[in-house]
Amino acid sequence: MNWEGAISLFGISTFKFLFAPFGGKIAELTFIETYVSCCTGAILSASIFYFSANYFIRKSIEKNARIRQDFLEKGLPIPVKKRFTRINKGVIRIKRSLGIIGIAFWAPFVLSVPLGSVITAKFYGHKKYTFLLITSGILLNGLITTGITYLF
Repeated sequence: MNWEGAISLFGISTFKFLFAPFGGKIAELTFIETYVSCCTGAILSASIFYFSANYFIRKSIEKNARIRQDFLEKGLPIPVKKRFTRINKGVIRIKRSLGIIGIAFWAPFVLSVPLGSVITAKFYGHKKYTFLLITSGILLNGLITTGITYLF
């Protein structure tokens, strides 16, 4: 087994799971080695970011409030951020059309594992089975992507 290749795929899949399995053939790993290293990296990252999402959301709100307060104290006009970006519109469209399954399965896969896990936790963190859906989505998407990699 090529441990350097497996560790590299593990590290890549903690952030961008969509492209990680394509490096399996280059690293001369087998199908199972590629699948296991990519899925374990993505699941580890998803668990860290899903269960700490409240912390990240709270820190973001505190930072925005602090910046706003600094602008008010200095008497400067408060800069207005664009709230409805293309990515935000896409996430809301997926949430409305596909619901929890679409967000839990596709957000960590298409966007990135940390961002997708935080978004899923923000929308559906109150449901007990949300992390199970994220994990099963990672396993299914990993199987499909790794299968495509080794099929061609």
